[in-house]
Amino acid sequence: MELSTLVAKIMTIVYISAGVSALSGKVDFKKFVEEFEKSPALTYITGLFGIIIGMLLIEHHNFWVKDWTVLVTIIGWAALIKGILLIVFPSAILSLRSIYKNTQTWGIFIVVIGLVFGYFGFIV
Repeated sequence: MELSTLVAKIMTIVYISAGVSALSGKVDFKKFVEEFEKSPALTYITGLFGIIIGMLLIEHHNFWVKDWTVLVTIIGWAALIKGILLIVFPSAILSLRSIYKNTQTWGIFIVVIGLVFGYFGFIV
């Protein structure tokens, strides 16, 4: 449970920072995707980081239980799968860029996820 709390705290800071940045207009996800399309190296490196983070979470936190800690496991698996897909099928993943049209909506969504992890990491 200590590992779950630590990961939740880290995810809180990461998600809330990213969400607030998106809401404030400092980040534009549509431009991020455009940069990925221009730079295969950036896409590849991001995929590698996804694989590394996903594998670390899965290796040390692969708990399929009926409480909030399963969220950490799901994020780990999602990171691993997305990392693999970015390396193996980068054009297919980048073709989904239309889901990133509204940075403000994504910002709200990301902040909410951060608040959920914050509740479990800092309060519970």
